[in-house]
Amino acid sequence: MSDVIKLLPDSVANQIAAGEVIQRPASVIKELVENAIDAQATHVQIILKDAGRTLIQIIDDGVGMSDTDARLAFERHSTSKIRTADDLFSLHTMGFRGEALASIAAISQVELRTRRRDAQLGTRLLINASQCESQEPDACPAGSNFMIKNIFFNVPARRKFLKSNQVELSNIVKEFEKLALVNHNVEFTLMHNGSMMYKLLKGTFRQRIAALMGNTIDQQLLPVNIDTSLVKLQGYIGKPENARKRNALQYMFVNERFMRHPYFHKAVMSAYEQLIPEGEQPNYFLRFTVDPQSIDVNIHPTKTEIKFEDEMPIWQILAAGVKETLGRFSEVPAIDFDTKDAPAIPPYSTNVEVHSPEIAVDTTYNPFKSGGQQHPQRQPSSTVMSNWDELFANFERKKREGAGPADQSAVPADPLTATSGEAQPQEAVLPLGDLQSVYLQLKGRYILSPAKSGLMIIDQHRAHVRILFDRYINRINTGVMSSQTILFPEVIHLSASQSLTLEGLKDEMEKMGFVLSPMGGTDWTVNAVPAGLDGVDTVAMVNQIIDSVENGGKPVKRRVLEHLAMSVARSAAIPVGRQLMQEEMDHLVADLLRLPEPNYTPDGKTIITVIPIEQINKMF
Repeated sequence: MSDVIKLLPDSVANQIAAGEVIQRPASVIKELVENAIDAQATHVQIILKDAGRTLIQIIDDGVGMSDTDARLAFERHSTSKIRTADDLFSLHTMGFRGEALASIAAISQVELRTRRRDAQLGTRLLINASQCESQEPDACPAGSNFMIKNIFFNVPARRKFLKSNQVELSNIVKEFEKLALVNHNVEFTLMHNGSMMYKLLKGTFRQRIAALMGNTIDQQLLPVNIDTSLVKLQGYIGKPENARKRNALQYMFVNERFMRHPYFHKAVMSAYEQLIPEGEQPNYFLRFTVDPQSIDVNIHPTKTEIKFEDEMPIWQILAAGVKETLGRFSEVPAIDFDTKDAPAIPPYSTNVEVHSPEIAVDTTYNPFKSGGQQHPQRQPSSTVMSNWDELFANFERKKREGAGPADQSAVPADPLTATSGEAQPQEAVLPLGDLQSVYLQLKGRYILSPAKSGLMIIDQHRAHVRILFDRYINRINTGVMSSQTILFPEVIHLSASQSLTLEGLKDEMEKMGFVLSPMGGTDWTVNAVPAGLDGVDTVAMVNQIIDSVENGGKPVKRRVLEHLAMSVARSAAIPVGRQLMQEEMDHLVADLLRLPEPNYTPDGKTIITVIPIEQINKMF
């Protein structure tokens, strides 16, 4: 038997390694901008085409490279930033692995023009899928100019799984924000398809936050400044009243490097405990400065997961510092007594006669005596379940006939039936029709009903989501859409990445009944919503739509419309905890059982389950 183990070619090994380091165009920008910062650049220009698919160009005015260094920089594990393993614990640069340029060159076409500041001529290098095609002298400005073309052109499977241009550009902007925030002493320019998106001048950390996140945030920030022997903590936290349910601005940096640290996030949240409602998140922009030897950044190729040697003491310092800032600026909310519609409290008087209430007792009523006289106001329980066959027959007839136009008002907060008054299509009833027209609500979430085969349990929120989603898709297919104008348009404050995503969704959302208008910057107004969305939080609904589409796939029109329909259905469906009247439950179950797929939500969650009578018998 011949040998089967072979050494992979360098080009294949580089493509495999690129999967860890370079995941999308935003990863390329992160690696190249960090290299520019390490090269002491004072101005970094980023030029994009088609959200980085066609072109990513990074121009900096750093120290540049010689012709030998430029060629060697694209070899794996070649770096100027460390010499021994011990250097990993005294890092003062962003990069150190020597993998980024090799990974980028493995999955794209690269053109590099670079010149050292003290050299007369620079060099021009062309690399195609790790293969050096040419290198020649070039008269170019000092610094480096990287042009990354056709990313993943030789790895079609990876290119196929890139998301839409709006989503990829949104990811690029998020990465750009992290880099630009901490490097506030560097000028940044970001251009996409020939239009200027950002032009950031040098300034303070607070000025850079306002330039990226909008000037309105400047009034929401409280400064944090702590200096101890373990850590120096600087930055800003948001006021409690500006906490958000979604998309909170939360950034942590250690030694000028962005990091994700759930443990330290909990320290911040503990300081806001009882100051913000449950489920909301505060904004914060925090910079940690520690001894490089006390942290380990060599955990993950993206270098965003960082291990601290003194996590517990730093946790306590962070929590105490945030609490001290909130207390120092008197950001503890005062008790607000809601006196609206409260009854007037009369002045205290001692000349008030108090009478004991009169209680009427029916002495003839004996609940333990079967033949005793019934209470006049007590309805006998036998009348509820009497004539079971008649109730079953009525329910079967109701399901066959469907709910008439008069019953449409019984559905709470139904955004799809409030305006059109057309009768719903009479669809075939699924073989779950052995149900009785008797419903009981449990914990404001489940609807219970006896069935011939046992006990049927329905999740009311999921059931309504299924109903609304199907009706919305039906209206999209038939082109019957209607809008409802908002009397006072809702203003939505978005981040730059969210604004880009919404701009790409604007046309599809308007087909569904939304009317959106940009206000300049990253603010939008919602002037109209799909008809029937009374009482729905418009801002939360739009944010949910943005999140849903950002996590979606390619820009397929049908998939985007389904994302929108699902988001609107979730926002407008009966919430968990709402108490329903018997007629509302009757109407909801009837609508659900007329659908082709009543058992599961569009995303595969169970709506209906039946506990067999045999299983119930075993319980007793």
